[in-house]
Amino acid sequence: MFLAWKEIKHSKTRFSLIIGVMVLVSYLVFFLVGLAYGLAQDNRTSIDKWDADGIILTDESNTNINMSMMPKGAINDVNANDAAVIGIAPNVVRQKGTAGDDAKINTTFFGIEPDQFLMPEIIEGKAFENDDEVVADISLKEEEGIVIGDTLQLAGSDKEVKVVGFTEDAKFSVAPVLYTSVSSYQDVRFEQIDESEEGRISAIVVRGSDDTIAGVETGNEDLKIYPISDYINEIPGYTAQVLTFGLMIGFLVVIAAVVIGIFIYVLTMQKSSMFGVMKAQGISSGYIAKSVVIQTFLLAAIGVGIGLLLTGATAMVLPAAVPYQTNLNFLAIIAALLIIMAMVGGAFSVRAVVKIDPLKAIG
Repeated sequence: MFLAWKEIKHSKTRFSLIIGVMVLVSYLVFFLVGLAYGLAQDNRTSIDKWDADGIILTDESNTNINMSMMPKGAINDVNANDAAVIGIAPNVVRQKGTAGDDAKINTTFFGIEPDQFLMPEIIEGKAFENDDEVVADISLKEEEGIVIGDTLQLAGSDKEVKVVGFTEDAKFSVAPVLYTSVSSYQDVRFEQIDESEEGRISAIVVRGSDDTIAGVETGNEDLKIYPISDYINEIPGYTAQVLTFGLMIGFLVVIAAVVIGIFIYVLTMQKSSMFGVMKAQGISSGYIAKSVVIQTFLLAAIGVGIGLLLTGATAMVLPAAVPYQTNLNFLAIIAALLIIMAMVGGAFSVRAVVKIDPLKAIG
């Protein structure tokens, strides 16, 4: 430890370059992890808020909730610990009195019953009590300037809804969610509906026993129940997005290990004469090799630590529109992997240390 740190302090410029490489690589990896996690969460945060075990869709919908349609009364045939109806309708809205493409906002309407468990927690304002009132995701306020009391006009119709409250972490397929009554959802989705009909919904969300869907029955062969985790994985683009970023991050970790390994190996070979003198003085190869490994650890730890600090600082100044979220568990795992892989790469230079012949190295 003493030898490793002493050499780093003596050759500041040389080792600063190595630390700089580690900082840049780790910063890039950490930032990509935050973007990947943020994008993934924006696809599913509203579903996670359900705290549900399963979802019932029509068998013909192929797990696509936008293609699922069933009578509202189907919930009466469902046997579960708790069940709630939901209607989902993507739509484009704009604040009343505004015009132009910049004023258009992609949203998703969730038609729910206020007395069922899908009602979100209100962080500002109040829950909807009447038709044509909505509780919106807080991102509409942070990114679009929508405030409580504002009226939103729906694209392609004369329908208007009023924002009465805000909730957080409510996005579906990256679009902010507007919670409203099932009756208002009918108007958004179908525009006109026969008053004699009981209404149509998209799905039934259920809670089973012991956090599973065991024992949940639909009572209708045209309906199929899916575990909530399976449904999330079937959200269009979600799995492909996660796999793409996962492979990208994995390759970056490997590249970081190779880069730092090459740097340490080159440095080790440049110091072969010095190691030869040390061996001639009776210092064992094991001690020198241990010093090289410790030195690699110090360089990697300092570089990764600075990368973490830069990532945290960047997250604090990013605009709300950037889908970035910090997951401390992911960052800790990636940081540990970067340090371990760097040490594995640096360990290859240990073999070169052991093979150094003192007489040849001294010349």
